[in-house]
Amino acid sequence: MSNKTEKLLALLDGQPVIPVLKIARAADAVPLARALARGGLKAIEITLRTPEALEAIRRVAGEVEEAVVGAGTILDSRQFAEAEAAGSRFIVSPGLTRELLAADRDSAVPLLPGAVTPGEIMTAREAGLDFLKFFPAEQAGGAAFLKALASPLAGMKFCPTGGIGAKNAMDYLSLPNIVCVGGSWVAPDGMVEAGRWDEIEALASEASRLRR
Repeated sequence: MSNKTEKLLALLDGQPVIPVLKIARAADAVPLARALARGGLKAIEITLRTPEALEAIRRVAGEVEEAVVGAGTILDSRQFAEAEAAGSRFIVSPGLTRELLAADRDSAVPLLPGAVTPGEIMTAREAGLDFLKFFPAEQAGGAAFLKALASPLAGMKFCPTGGIGAKNAMDYLSLPNIVCVGGSWVAPDGMVEAGRWDEIEALASEASRLRR
């Protein structure tokens, strides 16, 4: 296991579900992160899918001491650097490129890159990465596919994301090569828009109790 994998696992600290968040209003970031942390989900991924994303990361990193904020949907080295400067403690990408590998080598912030095919997973393994995002999980074969990878690609660990919710999360978490799952169901858009933080905390609490 690489040092960066160990660092990333320490940040996630046994958390079964990583909230994957698309934040439209930066003002929502702090109360949302606090609600999720109160529910037991301290590590969160804020995706760079909105103009407010970097500011949301800055606010959480600066104001929510109990949260571990990461940046998702990182596509290139510029975004990697911007997310790191904003305070991201881990970086998540839907795939893996030479440019992202170079950025990862130059940074102390660990990278969780996406891989789906055996070839992509082996390429990541050759680069010293043994903990990967599996995205889009359901569309790429789901839990059955990941179960089939466990023996031939022993030692590789995954965080599947995409199409995962409360009803099927345990299908993944029960597998030996799964560390955690990523999902947005713990912070539905409507609840965030309405500021229903207590309800989000309750969803996070339920998700935090999911175990193998």
